[in-house]
Amino acid sequence: MPVNLTPPVAAQLLPVSGITLGIAEANIKQPNRKDLLVMQLCAGARVAGVFTKNRFCAAPVIVAREHLAGTDGIRALLVNTGNANAGNGEQGMKDARASCAALAGLLGCKANQILPFSTGVIMEPLPIAKIAAGLPAAVANMCADNWLAAANAILTTDIVAKAISKQVVIDGVTITITGISKGSGMIHPNMATMLGYIATDVAIAQPLLQIMVNEASDRSFNCITVDGDTSTNDALMLIATGKSALSEVNASDSEAAKILQAAINEVAIYLANAIVRDGEGATKFITVHVEGGKSNAECKKIGYAIARSPLVKTAFFASDPNLGRILAAIGYAGIDDLDVNALKLYLGDVLVAENGGRTDSYREEDGQRVMQQSDITIRVVLNRGNAEATLWTCDFSYDYVKINAGYRS
Repeated sequence: MPVNLTPPVAAQLLPVSGITLGIAEANIKQPNRKDLLVMQLCAGARVAGVFTKNRFCAAPVIVAREHLAGTDGIRALLVNTGNANAGNGEQGMKDARASCAALAGLLGCKANQILPFSTGVIMEPLPIAKIAAGLPAAVANMCADNWLAAANAILTTDIVAKAISKQVVIDGVTITITGISKGSGMIHPNMATMLGYIATDVAIAQPLLQIMVNEASDRSFNCITVDGDTSTNDALMLIATGKSALSEVNASDSEAAKILQAAINEVAIYLANAIVRDGEGATKFITVHVEGGKSNAECKKIGYAIARSPLVKTAFFASDPNLGRILAAIGYAGIDDLDVNALKLYLGDVLVAENGGRTDSYREEDGQRVMQQSDITIRVVLNRGNAEATLWTCDFSYDYVKINAGYRS
C-alpha cells in the first residue's frame, strides 16, 4: 500500500472555472476500467508545459509540443492510459494525430487545438479505433466537478489517485488551483515519469505561464526518483483559464505572481511526493536533504546518487542501518574535490558519520529506530558552501520486481 498517502476526496477537489472533464471506458488494455479522459478548456485559456527529455519520446509528446507552439490556442486535452504510443514510428504519429482529429470533430474545434497524452505499455500499437469509439461517452459526461474521476482515469500501476486543490487570496480575489497526476514506476528526471495537470482560474500571460511551470517542475517532479528510469511520455501542463476577477498576471516580480507561484509549487510538490509515496511496491518514503554545497546542482548530484542507489533502497526496505552504503553513494556521486572529512551524515535525528567515518556517539540501535519508521530523512551536510537541495525517493521491495515482471500481462 502507498506510504502514508490517503486517497483524495471528491468534495475537497474544487472546480476550476473554464474547465470541464469527462471520462470513459475505452477498453484500451483492460475491460471495465476508466481509461480515457477529456479535459475541455474555455476559449482564451492558456496552456504551458514541460515534457520528457528522453530522446525516444512518445508520439503524443511530439504532437503536443507542435500544437502548443501553434497560434490557434488549446481547447482540450486528451489522455489515454494502457498504451504509451511510444516506439511506434510513423504509425504512432499518425495515430496521435488521428486521436486529436477525432476529439476535435466532437468539440467543433481544430485538431491542432487538442493536446494528446498517452501512458502505458511501450511499443504496442495505439488502439485508435477503441479511443475514437470511447470519446463520445467522455464528451457526454463532461462536468466541472469531475476531478476525482479524472485522477482515477489516468492511473496505470498506481494504487491511489493523486489530486489536490488549494485556494489563495490575491488582491481580495479568491483564486483556485486544482491538480492531478499519475505515476508509480519508471520515475526519474528529467522529468520524473508521470503525467501531471495543474489548472488555475487566473489569467496569466503566456511567457510567465511557461516560467511558472518550469519552476514548479524543477521544485517538484524534477526532484523525485523511484527507480532511476526516465519515461518516454512525461508531461506536466499548467493551465490558466482567466475566468477569475483578478487582473492578468504578467510580471514575474509582482506580488500576485509570487503568491501564485508559491501556491502552484505547493500543489506540484504534493503531487510529486504522492507519486513517490505510491511508488511501485514502496514501503518507505525517504527525504534526502543535502546542504552546505557549492551549488544546487552539486547538492542534487549527491542527493540522486543516494536516492537511486539500489543498495541504499534495499537496505531501507529491510530496515537495516547499513549506512556505509550511503557514504559510498556520496563518494561516487562525481564531486571530485569533495572533502569527505568535512561532511556530516544524519539519519533522522541521529548523527551517523563525521570526520570521514562513523561518529563516536552513533549506536546501532539508534539507526535501527529510525529505519523502522515509514517516513525517513537522510541529511547530508557538506560544509563547503551555502547551496542545498531536497529530493524524494522510496525503497525497493520484492513487490517492485513482481509488478514490473508482470507489467504487460
